[in-house]
Amino acid sequence: MRTPLRGALLAALLLAGCARATNLLEPSGPAFTGQYALLGRDTLAVGPIRIVTFNVKLARRVDRAIEVLRSDSLRGADILTLEEMDDRGTDRIARALHLDYAYYPGAIHPTEHKFFGPAVLSPWRIARSWKLLLPHESRTRHQRRTATAAEVVVRGLTIRVYGVHLETPAGGSDRVREDQVMAILADAERFKGPVVIAGDFNSYGIGVLLERHGYRWLTRHAGPTISYFTWDQIFVRGLKPAGPEWAGVVRRTLGASDHHPVYAVVVPEVSGAAGLVKSPGTR
Repeated sequence: MRTPLRGALLAALLLAGCARATNLLEPSGPAFTGQYALLGRDTLAVGPIRIVTFNVKLARRVDRAIEVLRSDSLRGADILTLEEMDDRGTDRIARALHLDYAYYPGAIHPTEHKFFGPAVLSPWRIARSWKLLLPHESRTRHQRRTATAAEVVVRGLTIRVYGVHLETPAGGSDRVREDQVMAILADAERFKGPVVIAGDFNSYGIGVLLERHGYRWLTRHAGPTISYFTWDQIFVRGLKPAGPEWAGVVRRTLGASDHHPVYAVVVPEVSGAAGLVKSPGTR
């Protein structure tokens, strides 16, 4: 009796893995935004900038994720990117933490049958946002990955943020993930101000490519973020570490996800008032 049951379970898993995603390739949407922030707008008060990224695993345990994001190392994030989110889960987290958000799903998940993609959230004003289509389809689910991009005005400084979730090792090669990163870098190149690229890269070595293009790899030595792998990362341009304890991985996840959230604390590379003005860059 055990053999047929095991065979049926394996078949079900294989079918789930091969189920086709419904790609959402229209650049303008679907688009979801919300404004729940309580902070004053565009204040020039000087202070460090806390960046957090967390893959919430199909947004299945949002209440637990909210509790994790309220923990000491993650609390008060100025920039938050979330991966594997749906529209309802993103809105619930934004409401609970009093954040504004931009969410552009890249697909309808083939087994969850709901929106799937990265989100950008902040207690500061999101001046504009958009969906960035990334190259290549997954070889398993034929899914196209997307990044959610937003320009966030943190204490008067406009920072371009990319919430990222690259293709999995099962779905694509290292070259696929490199091409996806190059698409993000090309989009960011047209912006002259600070840039944050954060999320689940499904790779550790991809960080070398971002370093070659002038980005600081803030979480290089933070440690594993899922099992033995260090896939959740934060990269910045035009920003620098704020102090000796400026990056890390939070181990207590309360079962919210199989990933661990990552954080980094930075300040602008440009010191003084000149660094705290709205950047002139355009898309």
